[in-house]
Formats: sequence, structure tokens, C-alpha cells
Amino acid sequence: MAFVFIFSTAYFFYGLVPLTQGAPEVKFQITKGDSLKEIGDGLVQKSLIKSAFIFKLYALLSGKAQKFQPGLYDLNAAMSIPQIVNSLVAAGKDEAVVAVPDGSTLKDIDDILSAAKVIEKNSLVSFPAKRLNNSYPFLINIDIDSLEGFLMPDTYHFKMYSSVDQVLEKVLGNFQNKAWPLLVNNADWYRYLTLASFLEREVPKFEDRQMVAGIILKRLLARMPLQIDATVTYVKCGGRLKNCPNPLITKDDLTLNSAYNTYKNLGWTPTPISNPSVNAIQAALTSKASPYWYYLSSKNGETIFSKNLDTHNLNRAKYL
Repeated sequence: MAFVFIFSTAYFFYGLVPLTQGAPEVKFQITKGDSLKEIGDGLVQKSLIKSAFIFKLYALLSGKAQKFQPGLYDLNAAMSIPQIVNSLVAAGKDEAVVAVPDGSTLKDIDDILSAAKVIEKNSLVSFPAKRLNNSYPFLINIDIDSLEGFLMPDTYHFKMYSSVDQVLEKVLGNFQNKAWPLLVNNADWYRYLTLASFLEREVPKFEDRQMVAGIILKRLLARMPLQIDATVTYVKCGGRLKNCPNPLITKDDLTLNSAYNTYKNLGWTPTPISNPSVNAIQAALTSKASPYWYYLSSKNGETIFSKNLDTHNLNRAKYL
């Protein structure tokens, strides 16, 4: 018994010491409602401590397990468990680092921000966009109550429990700095933003995006349906692409009744269908002419172009 006690004690104190020396700082976030187990496991995953069990045991024995504060912390593996525990008891920076991926939709971004405790769920979705019409040059003449397309993809630092106004000030300001200079001198800039939102969801490579942009513009002039699968997915998934349980399109989906269904309707969708990157916007603005009228994305991400419908159907059978 004495041996077991000595061994257990030695293991406990060994677990308290720093994992390494001279380690770089690591951002570690605690969100409201995180359990002691989730925090300990998170510290191990970030390679900040050796043992989640020792961390939890020390936190309980020290009486600090219930005192951890939500927020973003600067930690490193050179800190001992007592030092880490003491840091987590102090108020964190109350900041969340949030990545908004290229091509996210407004509803996707609402989900991302609410999961990170930046905003209340659905508060971005329900925000009255027209309230900002006089706040930004790109919203002045837009008679559409939607911010879809204007929420610039990027990595952001937000205060946790922010208002939607505070979030939009940063995100729309980013759009104004990065995207608006590319669009401002084009009379049909909103259409090109919409085109960029198609390209972001449909085609991964810049050169292929330019070719597809040319095809879409050519089909518009010929009054052909655009037949863009991503628009149907947007309808089917209710504007949520990230958390859509079944994004694959069936033949029946092509008849969905929506102004966003480009198989059923001619012309543009009412708004963009995603929030495109600068890359997609640049591709939309620099479309390339080609002899092609059709395209598809193969299972490995390659874009296959066709000059006529017969070849396109053969390519569908071959690559999809």
C-alpha cells in the first residue's frame, strides 16, 4: 500500500510540472458551459498538459474547478498545471477567434458565430439589413433586405457576447476594404458579386472559375437557364450549406419552386448564394471566352468542359 501511495503521489506531482520549456504561446478558449472534462481534454489536445486527469484532480483539490471563466487565454506548454489553473480562474480576454470559410452562407455564418458565443443564434439571420443602407457605399442603392454576399470570409477576432451591429461593423468593413475596391467601378457590380458567389460554390481553381464565368455570362445572353447546381443546393438546404444533412441533388430537386432555382428560372438569383472570396470576385470580373457551353465538377474536383449537351451528358456518365 505504501508503494502504491508513493507511486500515485509521484505521478501526481510529475503531472503538475510543465510539459516542456520555452514553448510558444497557444490560444486556448473556454466557452460558457464547458465542463471540467472538456477543458482538460482540450488542454491535452493543444499539447499544453500531459494529463487531463491530473489537471482535473488538481483543479478539484485546489477548489478552483468551478471558478474557470469563459474567454480566450494565452497559454504555453512551459506553464505548470497550477499556473494554467490560476490563469483560467482569472478573467480571459473575452475574445473568440472565428474563421469564416470562403463560400459560407449568411446562415452558416450565424451558426459559426453563435457556436463561438459571439452572438445569439439567429440574430444575424434576423438582422434587418436595410437598416444599414446609408452606412456603407455598397448598400446605398441595394433594394434587397439581405446581407448575403457581403459577409467577407476571413479569420476574425470578436468579443464574446457581441451585438450583431458590432460584428457587422468588422465584417462589412472588411468587405469595404478588400472587395469593394474591385467592384466599385463596375455598373453591374452586384451581378458580378452574385456570379462570384456561384463560382465559389461550383469551381475550386481560379483559371476554371474564369472559364465558368464566361460560360454563365454567355448562357445569360443566349437566354438559356444557368442550371447551376449550387443554387439548387441553396434552396434544398434552406440557405445552410455547412450543416445541410443531405446536400446531394436529385432529379426531383431540380423542380423545387424557388426564385433561386436556376434550373427552373431564367436569369440571376435574387441575391448571391454565398459570401465569396476575393479570388472568386476577381475571377468573375475577368471572365474568359471559350467555345464551351457546359461544365461539371468531377469527384476529384477537376472541372470538365463541354461544347454541346451530348458531350456534357457523356461526361456526366463518365465523371459523376
